[in-house]
Amino acid sequence: MYPMQSKTPAYDKVPTMFSPDGRLYQVEYASKIVEQGTTGVGIIYKDGVVLAADKSIPSKLVFPESIEKIFKVDNNIGAVSAGLVGDARRLVRIARRQAQDNKMIFSEPIQVEVMAKEIAETKQAFTQYGGLRPFGVSLIVGGFDEKGAKLFQTEPSGALAEYKAVAVGRNKDRAMKVFEGEFKDNLTFDKAVTTAYKALTKSLPEKEKISLGRVEFALVDKDGFRSVSDQEVKNILNK
Repeated sequence: MYPMQSKTPAYDKVPTMFSPDGRLYQVEYASKIVEQGTTGVGIIYKDGVVLAADKSIPSKLVFPESIEKIFKVDNNIGAVSAGLVGDARRLVRIARRQAQDNKMIFSEPIQVEVMAKEIAETKQAFTQYGGLRPFGVSLIVGGFDEKGAKLFQTEPSGALAEYKAVAVGRNKDRAMKVFEGEFKDNLTFDKAVTTAYKALTKSLPEKEKISLGRVEFALVDKDGFRSVSDQEVKNILNK
């Protein structure tokens, strides 16, 4: 005799099917992947946005610069990922194309909020159609436009929220506690860097230690996106 098969619908097999209690399991599974990713943070300071990430170099044979966690989306926008790096690269490539289209059509850089919403809508579309799977990545999108410094977080579900400081990835709650306790409006750049570094330190698993070699920093201000060198970060922390 053949084993009896369950008649219960497999709600976790496709992202488009709601369970009886109103859940999309594939979207929740994608969020679980994000929670396993190394931590990324963003924080607004008086002149722009600081983005930082823990790259967690897996081997001394790996070139640290080959691990991507912070991406330049446009001259005025950067992003930090937590989760599947391949998914992050795909989303960033889509976002870069949208930024270029905006310049072609409107002859001006895309606004940070518009870009964040475009990324969130792309994520949401991948939860709504059969044959697709949700993106297993959360992105922090930070930038500077005519409205000033802006910082957003997008989730695998397509949810979007604006923050003054935010963390994604493993142990993000620990990093958020640092921000909640130390964030103030009109932070200096140095204070923003030290606060972001402290948030990354607190998010590390036990027995792991932070070092400049495993973290990456970038900033976006009125002059655009640029990476912050290890030496510059070291000078700030030594103060």
